[in-house]
Amino acid sequence: MGDDAALEAIRQKRMAEMQAGSQDEGNKAMEQQARQQEMKNNILSAILDQKARARLNTIAQVKPDRARKVEMMLINMSQRRQIMGKIGEPELIKMLEEISKADTKTTKVNFDRRRVDLDSDSD
Repeated sequence: MGDDAALEAIRQKRMAEMQAGSQDEGNKAMEQQARQQEMKNNILSAILDQKARARLNTIAQVKPDRARKVEMMLINMSQRRQIMGKIGEPELIKMLEEISKADTKTTKVNFDRRRVDLDSDSD
């Protein structure tokens, strides 16, 4: 009986350690994600003027995937030193139009008509 109690105490201790470890990893991941988001916001604030930043935020609410593409494109351009000065709203609109041209999906409709075998010769 004493062994069972000791074994149960060890199990409880291990479970508590594992839970504490998983919480620490979760907190670290959240902190790292928050730091990355903050760095991204700082870079975008440095390369976009006020109106362009407002437009990008508006687009992010409507089409988050398109806004992420534009943000990543801007950050990459900034890191490669392709951006001189701040980007205004007209330049941002131009970039958005280029991305929308690249993302246009062509739809194709195929009519698959059923062919009914109405021959009476097979009977």
